[in-house]
Amino acid sequence: MQCRPACGACCIAPSIRRPYHGMPDGKAAGEACVHLDDTMRCLLYGDPRRPACCSSFNADTAFCGSDREQALLILGELEVVTRHEALAGEP
Repeated sequence: MQCRPACGACCIAPSIRRPYHGMPDGKAAGEACVHLDDTMRCLLYGDPRRPACCSSFNADTAFCGSDREQALLILGELEVVTRHEALAGEP
């Protein structure tokens, strides 16, 4: 699947807990990355400063659904589930 134009859900829904270029405190879930432009495209695409989690993400209907709203919902739900699992595993 190709990224759909004007989506940006993967740059909004998930959190990024590690600092990266332009976001020294990382990014909270639901917060737009500062590198997401007005057309919902990543300004760091192909840049080595782009976080590894972003570079490794591949658009897929399992994550992106059939439209932007579904993508935000699916990725938001995955954020909650994975965060809960991470907290459950902490000592």
